[in-house]
Amino acid sequence: MIVITGASGQLGQLVISQLLEKVPAGQIVAAVRDPAKASALAARGVQVRRADYADAASLDAAFAGADKVLLISSSEIGQREAQHLNVVAAARRAGARLLAYTSVLHAEGSRLGLAAEHVATERAIRASGLPFSILRNGWYHENFVTRVQAGAQHGAIAGSAGNGRFAAAAREDYAAAAVAVLTSPSPQQVYELGGAPFTLAELAAETARQSGRAVVYQDLPEAEFRQVLLGVGVPEVYAELIANSDAAAAHGALDDSGNALQTLIGRPPRGLADAVKAALA
Repeated sequence: MIVITGASGQLGQLVISQLLEKVPAGQIVAAVRDPAKASALAARGVQVRRADYADAASLDAAFAGADKVLLISSSEIGQREAQHLNVVAAARRAGARLLAYTSVLHAEGSRLGLAAEHVATERAIRASGLPFSILRNGWYHENFVTRVQAGAQHGAIAGSAGNGRFAAAAREDYAAAAVAVLTSPSPQQVYELGGAPFTLAELAAETARQSGRAVVYQDLPEAEFRQVLLGVGVPEVYAELIANSDAAAAHGALDDSGNALQTLIGRPPRGLADAVKAALA
């Protein structure tokens, strides 16, 4: 039995959709906070079980019979460490033969503010004694959709990453990587995953090429970029996260020149042109 946590989320749904191409539906469990939101998965024959990262009893019930567990990181910044540790403990009680986890690129020693909760989770996984596989995902192409659309509309893409590169890939490619690990007889313990790197200046240039209008990259100090984000209605916690991540990227936190993602999924991940095309569609 393969259990996917956060299965009703964007990444979780993609993982299950691709997993269904390789594993019978009856061997897949979609662990979700609200089963009503996973009715489409249930209709495809996937077992849907309630699982709240903050509710240990629900996790024990959801993980019953689990052979492999994919812990998709929580979206609740500031609460993730405690939530993830609950999942790790439940996977251990279930006797899972593999615990896979979606972490962040180069988590250890990263300048990213969001890396700390990932590092704490990775340490708990290592200490659990469970066989594990950590998928350190780079930035998603989808993280740039709003900036691409704003660039095409207003002629500028703002940020504070300088010449820092983002080894980003499509969410669908990261889902394929998770499926490859879950169906592998002997996955690696740690994967540093990312696509072909690009700068925000290159993102602006590609946006200009595809939109047919002039688009430039406007590099700002981190604090100023944060204020720009707040000014357009981005919630404070996310404005802080985005600005901090850009600033960390300026120092290489989200760059990677390896080809682990391509090797794992057996094809080149989608590139910058595809990312911009999807954002402008």
